[in-house]
Amino acid sequence: MESRYNPAAIEEKWQQIWADKGLYQISTETDKPKFYALSMFPYPSGNLHMGHVRNYTITDVIARVRRMQGYRVLHPMGWDAFGLPAENAAIQRGIHPAKWTYQNIAQMRSELKRLGLSYDWNCELATCSPDYYKWTQWIFLQFLQAGLAYQKEAAVNWDPIDQTVLANEQVDSEGRSWRSGAKVERKLLRQWFFKITDYAEELLNDLDKLTGWPERVKLMQANWIGKSVGAYLEFPVVGLDEKIGVFTTRPDTVYGVTYVVLAPEHPLTPKVTTADQKAAVDAFIKEVSAESELERTAEDKPKRGIPTGGKAINPFTGEEIPIWIADYVLYEYGTGAVMGVPAHDTRDFQFATEQNLPIQVVIVPADAADVKAAPKQAYTDPGIVVNSDLFNGMESTQAKKEIIKYAEKQGWGKARIQYRLRDWLISRQRYWGAPIPVIHCPNCGIVPVPEKDLPVLLPEDVDFTGGRVPSLAQLQGWADVPCPTCGTSAKRETDTMDTFIDSSWYFLRFPDAKNESQVFDPAKTNDWMPVDQYVGGIEHAILHLLYSRFFTKVLRDRELLNFDEPFQRLLTQGMVQGLTYINPTTGKYIPSALVDPADPKDPETGEKLEVSYKTMSKSKYNGVAPEEVINKYGADTARMFILFKAPPEKDLEWDDADVEGQFRFLNRVWRLVVDFVESGSAKLSAPVTGNLTKAEKDLRRAIHIAIKEITEDLEGEYQLNTAVSELMKLSNALGDTSAKDSPVYAEGIETLIRLLAPFAPHVAEELWQNTGHTESVHTEAWPKADPTALVADEITLVIQVLGKTRGTITVPADSDRNALEKYARESEVAQRFIEGKEIKKVIVVPGKLVNFVVG
Repeated sequence: MESRYNPAAIEEKWQQIWADKGLYQISTETDKPKFYALSMFPYPSGNLHMGHVRNYTITDVIARVRRMQGYRVLHPMGWDAFGLPAENAAIQRGIHPAKWTYQNIAQMRSELKRLGLSYDWNCELATCSPDYYKWTQWIFLQFLQAGLAYQKEAAVNWDPIDQTVLANEQVDSEGRSWRSGAKVERKLLRQWFFKITDYAEELLNDLDKLTGWPERVKLMQANWIGKSVGAYLEFPVVGLDEKIGVFTTRPDTVYGVTYVVLAPEHPLTPKVTTADQKAAVDAFIKEVSAESELERTAEDKPKRGIPTGGKAINPFTGEEIPIWIADYVLYEYGTGAVMGVPAHDTRDFQFATEQNLPIQVVIVPADAADVKAAPKQAYTDPGIVVNSDLFNGMESTQAKKEIIKYAEKQGWGKARIQYRLRDWLISRQRYWGAPIPVIHCPNCGIVPVPEKDLPVLLPEDVDFTGGRVPSLAQLQGWADVPCPTCGTSAKRETDTMDTFIDSSWYFLRFPDAKNESQVFDPAKTNDWMPVDQYVGGIEHAILHLLYSRFFTKVLRDRELLNFDEPFQRLLTQGMVQGLTYINPTTGKYIPSALVDPADPKDPETGEKLEVSYKTMSKSKYNGVAPEEVINKYGADTARMFILFKAPPEKDLEWDDADVEGQFRFLNRVWRLVVDFVESGSAKLSAPVTGNLTKAEKDLRRAIHIAIKEITEDLEGEYQLNTAVSELMKLSNALGDTSAKDSPVYAEGIETLIRLLAPFAPHVAEELWQNTGHTESVHTEAWPKADPTALVADEITLVIQVLGKTRGTITVPADSDRNALEKYARESEVAQRFIEGKEIKKVIVVPGKLVNFVVG
């Protein structure tokens, strides 16, 4: 056995042996309980970063421990491979997005393998591969058959130069295209949607089933779904046979409605606009159309609006009220119209004050003295109803119910539950995505592509050298096909699907990843699902996790799945932060390689730099490449540091000194085992029998405390950092013991290696083989604590005089109060301080201390 720990000599060797033996392939032993461990799969951007390393190492430890605990484990990896970065790369490099993507997958796969992660690579999938997106398209057709996929007009960000739709992220703060620099327009296009709102109530209620999820994530989803209980009310338009429908959670304020506001893009806007206001309204609509949704709804932005000249009738008061349009009302939200109640809504009060609109008080505090005074601000709390005809004097909470009943009776409205959640717009006018599998026929309308014709393949003969990636609509001839129903010349759908669709079902494919005839075998997927432990970033708390829950429920209702929720437990790991240098004057980040940590100054200006820890990123020049750490210290050290430095859910501050510390720890473990093997004084299999010396008892207790503590750390909250601390304590106990020639020491060495195996798999495997084992340590059973070993024969008793600790003595653990006092009185420690003095009181804390109060 080599005397020095050399990770480079062992890590690649063991990775190859594990792969050759198929050590981590899916077990078919159905008599074992299952455990499905999954990290959120990455976008193949080219290189791993430390955030990836942290995510995948955490999941790997959990998977390895469960395997040793007797579970059959599914621990797969794949690639979320469609999306914009590949198109951007195609533009910059003039190469096909597929070529760039598969190059990156190959690079990142090799980096993942260097980390020693226990993946079954036979399950690998990439969402951009036709054998995957064939089934993404098949699932789309399931949604279509279920009435959950439909087309309607929706506003998009349109680049008039590139003639393409932009994601919100591609529009800069000035409303310009990130690529062409053109002023982005809001344009109505026919778009595909998934009807997620049909599942809003179930998605909300079933959050209660997710007892293994962080409360923070569940709250974020609940807020995103945004259930509101209220009323739908209608305001007739003067001079038209039309009504403006609004949703409100405050029907108790309806007598205070002094105006209504339409979204500028509302279909009623041109109908209610009068001739004298048409030019001003058209100009306002054009101005607003250039703004993003975020700009229009920003809380800190002044609310802008303009009267249409039209009037509506408040049916409750019979009065005519003006119809306005305003930037803060969006057609996609609710009904696309709101009622203005300035006396009882902060935003409405601000708007009405600025626009000189009437303010009518209809609710006052129960103890209000003057109900006629003009309000200085909106009153938004419950109170007593006034100026509201039949409902005067009623408590506002009761008035809500009564006014809804009255509205229903009069035909003016009804009770309604509404959700903030909107249907999911899945259309993308982009090339690098899964084509939507429908055909538009002039005779038959929307016709699904027959299943036998799936997948609808992306065309490969596409020119990427012109500085832009054409959408499918811009590819001549690709869309021309006969209708599969009637044979008439028809057109393919040229939109591709949102990449969130690919990631909303990938976890269902892993248990049966190579199935060519089905999306998955329901028997296999239902056997492995739901995922027992899902690990990923908090940034996916809403969209990805919500969409995955939605897909699961739809496919359950299509009788493919027999469970309601995809992920039983969720761990959202914290960020990895690096030491970051910022010039406070310019705000520029300075690469750490150019800075002296002892005296951080800007290398160009000499200014003192601000130093802090921030999330690692290329733009901050504060990243540490995993490859550099692995090359210098080995994968096991990188894993140990990332696990030890902080609890999994907290942010982690990168520190080279702590990395070095973990490398030294693995060196100590290596040395312990080398000395043990070279001594030849015991065999690992030697049973622990007979009467044990005190040193042996102490060591055995340390061994079984480590087993107990580490096992507990790997349940519940996954305190992996304290588990590593316990490994260090056991290593120290083995190093310090005088019982190195005892079978107990052999038990300790073997236990240390087995406990270390999930954390540092390569070094553990090497040490296991060097201690005479032929089978892999990773197929060994996880150690179990012996309760009898945990019981101490003796304890350390603290001796205090007047509350001050004077020393300690060792006494039998089963001593009662009287015995403890006797041992303490007779001890040399106590005698030095109490001899010849009056003992006024003796305080005994069993198992801990004896305190003498002397005169």
